[in-house]
Amino acid sequence: MNNQLTIGIIGAGGFAAFAAKAFVKIDGVRIKAVTDVNLSFAHHVAGEVNALVYEGYEELLSDTEIDLIYIATPPYLHYAQSKQALLAGKHVICEKPAALRTVEAEELATYARERGLLYTVNLMQRYNPLYATVKTIIDEKWLGDFVHGFFDNYASDEKLIPEHWFWDKAKSGGIFIEHGVHFFDMFEGWFGPGKLVHAMEIARTSVSPPVTDRVQAVVLYNDSPVNFYHGFNQPKVLDRQELRLQFDRGDITLYEWVPVKIRIHGLFTKDQFEKISHHFPSASIDVIETPTGQGQHITGKFKDIVYDALMTITSGDIKDKMDRYEQLVMSMLEDQWAWIRDPSHTRKIDDTNAVESLRIAEEATLQSKKY
Repeated sequence: MNNQLTIGIIGAGGFAAFAAKAFVKIDGVRIKAVTDVNLSFAHHVAGEVNALVYEGYEELLSDTEIDLIYIATPPYLHYAQSKQALLAGKHVICEKPAALRTVEAEELATYARERGLLYTVNLMQRYNPLYATVKTIIDEKWLGDFVHGFFDNYASDEKLIPEHWFWDKAKSGGIFIEHGVHFFDMFEGWFGPGKLVHAMEIARTSVSPPVTDRVQAVVLYNDSPVNFYHGFNQPKVLDRQELRLQFDRGDITLYEWVPVKIRIHGLFTKDQFEKISHHFPSASIDVIETPTGQGQHITGKFKDIVYDALMTITSGDIKDKMDRYEQLVMSMLEDQWAWIRDPSHTRKIDDTNAVESLRIAEEATLQSKKY
């Protein structure tokens, strides 16, 4: 296993096809077999990566050549399939969420630890180089203290037909659980555990039965509020995402749900500008104001602020999203495989991410006011 990792895939939808092609770009990674209840889907994915097709996942679990099971089925199947894979002695990477209930995710983490097996959920956002840069800006307070944030997800429902499992909370867990876990995990990585303040769900009543297509939550991180909004209600051409963090001295905006473009706007000293621009050597820089004299003194939050320029730094292009997406998937697998080879390796995500991201998503779902 040090030189080769053999993977079996359960679930052969669109993202499984994307992930499989990314996985096999890693030296030493081989996908042996794919299974899906729809065998035509399985044959399609298997054909893309030169793999076999097994008619059931039990056959996959009994294959002694397979080291790791990658699960990309609808959320309501994740707990049972992950548990069976772990009990069969396989390492597991599962698509989000870990399960529909936090207690189930905790159980999976315990099973894996007791058996010395890898178990994680593909919360790939932490592998994004922009995630790491933002983390540095926050931790080193280059823009001062964090005061407010939001994530707005204006997502498409163009491919989500009325019968799709996404709308069935018994199968998806609802939008907070099915989709929101990515962003709860991002913010916890930046600021530590959050405290849910308020959550709401809004139903689309023009269809029968009604479906919940919009959710919103407010979560406190270190006494600063963050608003999370997810709406699945428009055509693909209007699909867009924006994440903003507001600080004492300026703000950071990230674009797309897999961020590839960043805009940093604020009051910079020469030292702060040099630190930030070092991360973005080819960035576009717009100097809005340069005070006369040696630094400008102003106040905010009853405190003195000194700056040398008000400017905006912009870097990245949203057209690079799919390339970034692929790189995150590859980085995630490389990181997890490093742990399989050497359990002393510290992973960027592990079973605790699977549990904690689901914990706040489940809490938001259970406490939501319904409209």
